[in-house]
Amino acid sequence: MTDTFHRVADFALNRGPEDMPASARDAAALMVLDTMGILIASAPMEAGVIARDTAALLYASTDPRFSARMLFDGRQVSLAGAAYAAATQTDNLDGHDGYNPTKGHIGVVVVPALAVLAQHCPDLTGPEALAAVIVGYEIAGRAGIALHATVSDYHTSGAWNALGVAAMAARLRGHSPDQLRQALGIAEYHGPRSQMMREIANPTMLHDGSGWGVMVGMSAAVLAERGFTGAPAITIEEDRAAPFWQDLGRFWQMEHQYVKPYPICRWAHAAIDATRALMQAHDLTHRQIRHLQVNSFHEAACLYPGIPATTSQAQYSLAFAVAVQAVHGRIGVEHISGGGLSDPTVAGFLQRIAISESPRHSARFPDGRWADVQITTTDGRVLDSGDTHARGGPEAPMSRQDVIGKYLDFAAPAIGEARAAAIRDAILGLTDPDSRFSDLAGLLYDPAKSRDAVSG
Repeated sequence: MTDTFHRVADFALNRGPEDMPASARDAAALMVLDTMGILIASAPMEAGVIARDTAALLYASTDPRFSARMLFDGRQVSLAGAAYAAATQTDNLDGHDGYNPTKGHIGVVVVPALAVLAQHCPDLTGPEALAAVIVGYEIAGRAGIALHATVSDYHTSGAWNALGVAAMAARLRGHSPDQLRQALGIAEYHGPRSQMMREIANPTMLHDGSGWGVMVGMSAAVLAERGFTGAPAITIEEDRAAPFWQDLGRFWQMEHQYVKPYPICRWAHAAIDATRALMQAHDLTHRQIRHLQVNSFHEAACLYPGIPATTSQAQYSLAFAVAVQAVHGRIGVEHISGGGLSDPTVAGFLQRIAISESPRHSARFPDGRWADVQITTTDGRVLDSGDTHARGGPEAPMSRQDVIGKYLDFAAPAIGEARAAAIRDAILGLTDPDSRFSDLAGLLYDPAKSRDAVSG
């Protein structure tokens, strides 16, 4: 075993909540809340319904020790099936958190993994639950950075967030260091190394591969638990990966995640924010805009360019998302699904938008998500936003209250205000040493209001 693996194993299996800063535990609770809002809001959507029904059909278990109830559904399937269903539905509403250096997402698998694994940990305290969340974020994040630095393709988050899930499962199921090593190797070997730009070019329900990432991570842990072996994870144990693990337990990636104000690919957010800020500063309505020029980085310019026919295309759009923001002043689930996809006012405004790649913005990706916008008004003024970074990350953070408000905006329509508020209070209360995850668990498994698919 390498020194790096020993560092990872000690962190994943032995670090208690008291060994992690309070600021990281607070950030973990807030990110769990933020992700939970998207998980809840996505439950009635078509992809979520398909994922849960498929888990019931294909991913059941004959042994209660390896079974779990699906979130906001209640049916019992396997551990891997329940995690897969929750992560897949969450991944299909693109409003969950992310981390710039990984070019991807961690909470989308960590929150489902915690809620599934905790069903077999009845005495799990709130601080220990948050410590498991931190383990998932810290290990997945570094695995993602290592993967991006050592291979040529841009792989989806499922390729590396599977390792964070395997580490969480090893911690919460009491695995040995060797079982963890085997699980990490299995998870990396089978992690879905799907090409992200293929999904950008042709948006579908595949999104960022995280449904398969959590399934692989959970399956890897169970396989290792039962004696299956796997090749050592090269994103941890190869010499080229070692530098990315040196700060484990010193620099807390948990505190540097970004929160998405809109359920749209993060690459579009800088343009949306620049449009929003210009319109607010000059008290403009969409009717006063004759032309809107967006300049952003290459990957953002590759987002879906036209009128989306599906929810997936809408979430991976740039011009459409900017048009929705300009017309409605916000972007909600109703704008990227159902009738929102055929809004004639949005479609008309989209014809006034032009998108260009800017080399200076491309040079700052992935560390930053930048854009600038010029608006030409109907009375001939030309208004320039200047370089704008997407809101929600360390560069332009949302306040704690804004994040809590976002959670309620997404969760309450799906499960009602009272249940949404109870979940909010229980999650934020996990920082209390006397709290138990079971205080929250009873609120998570009954179905949302409707299982009728919100299609797109």
